[in-house]
Amino acid sequence: MGALTEGTHEVETGSFTLEGTGGAPVTVLHARPRGATPVGIVVHPDIGGLRPLFEDLVRRLASHGYAVGAFEPFARIDSTERAEMDLEARMAAMTTLRDSEQLGDLTRTADALAERDDVRAVAVIGFCMGGMYTLKAAATGRFDRAGAFYGQLRVPEGWRSPQLAEPLATASEVCPTIAILGGQDRWTPDGDIEALRAEWAHRPDCEVVVYPDADHGFVHDPERSTHRAADAADAWHRVLGFFEPLSGAA
Repeated sequence: MGALTEGTHEVETGSFTLEGTGGAPVTVLHARPRGATPVGIVVHPDIGGLRPLFEDLVRRLASHGYAVGAFEPFARIDSTERAEMDLEARMAAMTTLRDSEQLGDLTRTADALAERDDVRAVAVIGFCMGGMYTLKAAATGRFDRAGAFYGQLRVPEGWRSPQLAEPLATASEVCPTIAILGGQDRWTPDGDIEALRAEWAHRPDCEVVVYPDADHGFVHDPERSTHRAADAADAWHRVLGFFEPLSGAA
C-alpha cells in the first residue's frame, strides 16, 4: 500500500465483530486517529477479502485523520473454508453474494463508526468487486462521498444472479463519487466507462478518472504485476482530495 503515504496522525488500531445483515457475525478491521475526527471511511475489500494488505490500508487511511472500518465480504462462508479458498473458488462464490447483505454490512459498518468514533459524515471506498459495491452503496443515501477503484460497471457474466443488481442501474442516484479506472482493464471496457460518463453528464459532483495505460488493480496492491506506483499515488491524491470537503461540512 506504499503509494498511499503515511499521514501525520498517530493511530489506534483494532477490530470488532459486527452483527451483519441477517445476523451473521462480520469481522471489521478498525483504525482511528488519536483524538476526535469528524469523518469516517468504510472500506469494501477486493475479492481476496480481509488480509494484512487491508490492515495496512486501514491504518494508513486513519493516519490521514479518518476513522476507518473494513469488513469481510465473505463473512457468511465458514472461516475455515474461507481461509482455504483460492481466487477461482472466490470467483465462483460471487454468485452466492447478495446485494442486500453486502450493502447492509456497508451501512452497518458506517453506523458503527458513527457510534464508536462519533463521526458525522461517512465516505465509502472499494477495490475491484469492492469498487462495484461502492458504486451501489453510493446510491443508498447512507454515504456522503464515495471512491470506487476499478469497480465493475456491469456485473460480469460469471457472477450474475438475481441477487446482484447492475451498478449502472443506480449510477445517476449516487452521492458525490469519484471513479478510478484503468484504460487497459478488461473488467471495465470503454463502452461501460462511456455509459458511466453519460450517467454523470449532468453531475458536476461526480468524476470519472481514467489512467490510459493502467490495467486492473493498479492502485491498492503493490505486489501485483499491474501496480503502477506513479498512477497509484496520483489516484490516492485525487481520492483524498475528493473527500476533503467532508471535514469542513461535518
